[in-house]
Amino acid sequence: MIINDPEFGEVVVRKNPLSKGARFSITPSGRLQMSVPQYASDFLIRRWLKNRENRELIKANIPPKNPATQRARDAKKKILMKKAKEYLPYRLEYYAKLYGYHYDKCRLSHAATRWGSCSSNRTISLNIGLMQVPEILRDYVIIHELAHLNHMDHSAAFWQEVGSHDPRYKEHRAKLKKYSPGV
Repeated sequence: MIINDPEFGEVVVRKNPLSKGARFSITPSGRLQMSVPQYASDFLIRRWLKNRENRELIKANIPPKNPATQRARDAKKKILMKKAKEYLPYRLEYYAKLYGYHYDKCRLSHAATRWGSCSSNRTISLNIGLMQVPEILRDYVIIHELAHLNHMDHSAAFWQEVGSHDPRYKEHRAKLKKYSPGV
């Protein structure tokens, strides 16, 4: 549920069975988030949000971002997701075939802290933020995640495998640290 508040912009309401009352935080997109008990009615949720003490606490402790910035970020995310869908799965497939890897599924994410991940069920997740970095760094991340299919750690054998496909991986890894995966 989303409530449009004149002061705080869009407020994301999440019902949580473990919540005992209203809690406020900021989402990665910069929106104010309100976590409420599962049983909370729409009336009660709006009442909590309109409560003067709650509003003062929110302003003092969690200054929300500009709603226009939120919308711009959402638009950027949508564009990056479209580009990523058109590019990343095919690039992953290309390198998998080139180097003889087999994965079961490719997933796109917009994680705030990770460029990619590989799970034990052979699913490779790639961050849409990769569309904002140079192609050589995208390729490094893809090779890195493919190598995790054989080594689910960062052991010497893992890095040796990455290096066999990308001899300049140390340079690429260092350059990638200058970018942020968050959108």
